[in-house]
Amino acid sequence: MNLPSSSPALNRDPKIIFLSIMVIALLAWIVVCRQARGMEHMNLSSTMCSMPRVSSWNIADLFSLFVMWVVMMIAMMLPSVTPMALLFSKVHRTRRDQNNPFIPTWIFLLGYLLVWMGFSLLATFLQSYLHTKAWLSCCMVLTHRTIAGMILISVGIFQFTPLKNTCLSHCRSPFQFLMTQWQEGKWGAFFMGFRHGIFCTGCCWALMLLLFVTGVMNLFWIALLSILVLLEKISPKSLRINQLWGILFIVWGISIVFGKLK
Repeated sequence: MNLPSSSPALNRDPKIIFLSIMVIALLAWIVVCRQARGMEHMNLSSTMCSMPRVSSWNIADLFSLFVMWVVMMIAMMLPSVTPMALLFSKVHRTRRDQNNPFIPTWIFLLGYLLVWMGFSLLATFLQSYLHTKAWLSCCMVLTHRTIAGMILISVGIFQFTPLKNTCLSHCRSPFQFLMTQWQEGKWGAFFMGFRHGIFCTGCCWALMLLLFVTGVMNLFWIALLSILVLLEKISPKSLRINQLWGILFIVWGISIVFGKLK
């Protein structure tokens, strides 16, 4: 693999890619906000929001839920993959200047987002299961205190595991990832994005489960978790910022299990 060089053309293209990613993420955030506001208005019109809904969901409901999760994952995760996408673009534009085939960055991003679509599908099934057990309120918040507390404790413990550290190290080092995972061609770019998506999902999946505790469409927590994910990826390893979250989640979970906090 050739290293990226500096030229006016290379300096312009990253700006286009950056703006494109930000526009897509912004559109996704707009959709998420509209969905959250719609749910808020629906809950305000109901006097039984604390009571779980036990009516069964049909295929259309599940598909709508899946789309909701996909859009939410795009809004939360696309900004954090920007450094990797920009570096991927620079490398390929350098290679094009050297008469090598050029691969558009969107192919890499497609592979990345496909993994998060898979996660969204699993989250949809999990939410459907919790719904059938009547463990979710109409606000999409877990009503089972023990399960909510155990999720928080489990997420906190996961922050200290070797799997978390391994996946996070790949997310923190775009250059190292491209050097060690490089593949040629369009399918190679797609599988590189897919592989990076696996590392990213392996790093962040547990944090996403917190939405079942705080509210699946809780805008404050969606934004906060997006910030936490970004901070983990850009912060130096020496700060151990992921372990700080872990301690807070464990304490929070223990407090909920023993009834100290709601």
